[in-house]
Amino acid sequence: MKTRPACLAAAALLTAVALTGCGSSGSDGASVPDGWGTLKTKGVDVSYPKGYEEQSAAERGKHNAAAAVRTRDGKKVSVITVQLGFTEANSAEQAAIAAEAGIQLGADVEGQKDVELAGTDEARRIDFSFKATGEDGGPAEGTPVQGVILAGLDSSERTFAVRIDAQEGSLPDGDLDRIIDSVEVH
Repeated sequence: MKTRPACLAAAALLTAVALTGCGSSGSDGASVPDGWGTLKTKGVDVSYPKGYEEQSAAERGKHNAAAAVRTRDGKKVSVITVQLGFTEANSAEQAAIAAEAGIQLGADVEGQKDVELAGTDEARRIDFSFKATGEDGGPAEGTPVQGVILAGLDSSERTFAVRIDAQEGSLPDGDLDRIIDSVEVH
C-alpha cells in the first residue's frame, strides 16, 4: 500500500517538472528589439526601428491595414506596410504570386523563397529592386529602391503581405533582418 502513494507522488512530481518546461518563454515568438515600434493588425504584427512614424488610417493607402514611414528631408525614404485579405489564396505561394503582381512594372524581381516567420509554418519571401518614380513624396526619380515582401496565410487562412521598401542606403541590412525576424503571424 505504501508503494501506491509513492508512485502517485512520483507521477505528480514528474508532471510538475514536465509542465515547468511548457509555456511561452518568448523564444519561439517574434523577436522585437528594444525601442522599436510595432504595427499590430488582426493577422500579423511587424516591428520597425526608431525613425519610422506609424501612419493613421487616413494617412496610409486604403489597402493597407498598417503602415510606418521613414522620411529624410521631407521625402519618404522607407515604407513598411501590412496588407490583409488582398487576394483569395490557398497557400503561401499563391499569396506571394498575388503580392508580386503589385510590384512596380520594370522592377527587377529576384524570385520567391521560403522564409520562417513566427506563428506560421509556411511563408514566402520576394526580393526586388526598382528605380523610384519621384511621385507620392518618395525619393527622387531614378533613385534605387530595394524591396522585400513576406507573404502567406494567417490562422484564419486569410492572406497577408508585409512589404518593406527602402531607398538604397536608408535601411541597414541588419535592421532589415530584424524587421523580418519581428514578424508574428496570428
